[in-house]
Amino acid sequence: MPSIRKSLLQFTFAGSFMKRWNDKLRPMELIELDKQAHKMIAAWALFELNSRHLSTEERIQLGRVVVEGGMFEYMYRLIITDVKPPIFYQIKANPDHYAMLTEWVLEQLEPRVQPLGEEFWQRITNYLRKTEADGLEGLGRRILAAAHLYASNWEFELIKRLSPQDDELSEIDQSFQEGLDAHRDLVGVEDLMQGPASTLGKFCHLCGQLRFQKRWSQTPRIPETSVIGHMFLVACYGSFFSLAMEACPARLVNNFFSGLFHDMPELLTRDIISPVKKSVSHISELISEYERKELHRRVLEPMRADGLGLLAERLTYYLGLEVGSEFQACVLMDGEIRAVTDEELETQYNEDRFDPKDGSMLKVCDTLAAFIEAYTALRNGISSDELQQGLFRMRQRYAKTVIGGGKIHVGALIADFD
Repeated sequence: MPSIRKSLLQFTFAGSFMKRWNDKLRPMELIELDKQAHKMIAAWALFELNSRHLSTEERIQLGRVVVEGGMFEYMYRLIITDVKPPIFYQIKANPDHYAMLTEWVLEQLEPRVQPLGEEFWQRITNYLRKTEADGLEGLGRRILAAAHLYASNWEFELIKRLSPQDDELSEIDQSFQEGLDAHRDLVGVEDLMQGPASTLGKFCHLCGQLRFQKRWSQTPRIPETSVIGHMFLVACYGSFFSLAMEACPARLVNNFFSGLFHDMPELLTRDIISPVKKSVSHISELISEYERKELHRRVLEPMRADGLGLLAERLTYYLGLEVGSEFQACVLMDGEIRAVTDEELETQYNEDRFDPKDGSMLKVCDTLAAFIEAYTALRNGISSDELQQGLFRMRQRYAKTVIGGGKIHVGALIADFD
């Protein structure tokens, strides 16, 4: 049975140390974890728009290719770390060289991901050994490629104005435009290329601004993490936990994207720390109400007005707007969103036809991501009362927590970090 280990959680977090464009003048540190989050937000939009003609079964299959393919590509990137993109693309253009590099990457990955089970290991090896595919897998790979180019080009737009004398910039700019042009046949790519001038481009641009918002903003940490990077971390953890809980494919896909968007409303209110939310009477309810109003005004209503109602509906589902919380388990039955208990989700609704989404499990993943952020900072020599108290509260809260019908003991997992 798949299981979750400390080493896997820490490995996934390692992207928060990886700096991007570190040979260029840049207005801020650009981090791999943040870029992966931005990439997967764009990939979600392209997946939804390019799967409307598919059957439910095919749509779920494509969703899984996008979710797991995105994680596989991120893990590959974590291993090759300092290989610059131009060098990597030259290696990839030579099948023999790419095969040798990939086998070495898989050797490094195996001990880290093997606890997730043999089936997961077979999927990651099959995916990474291929450079091309057809059918739904081919479509999923193209969606991820387009999303990668979009997120990387978004970063490049921040950089290129700072160093007009850099003779590499025009070549890099051209490569991005040619790459995106090659994916224009995908629904939504044209809108992404227009940036904030289109509704979809504005949405993805807004999400990209979550790179600028730092978590634990009043507490020094190494590394600092952004809201968008945290969202991607929760998304990955949600997928790992889904595998360990033997979730159906639709539930796994929904849990990834629910984790990916769970803090998106903080774009509208900033990251308000828990002591403020919990100490001031009714402030949490007021913040939530404001977030909902702004979310409808700035994101959902423009989407519906521009023919992107499907995206608005899915965001509503992932954010739990109909059931009161992003951390409420729910299903879709007869076109109606219904809140269910964790036990009901596990025993009655763990089937694709119910479009299930976890609640409390995602809250556990959210807490685990925060725990690792604090734990890593302390291990790196940043000692503060806030971090120590945060770790203590999280340990106490989940010391005896078991989820997934007894499949995952959260307290035992946290205890591994002693």
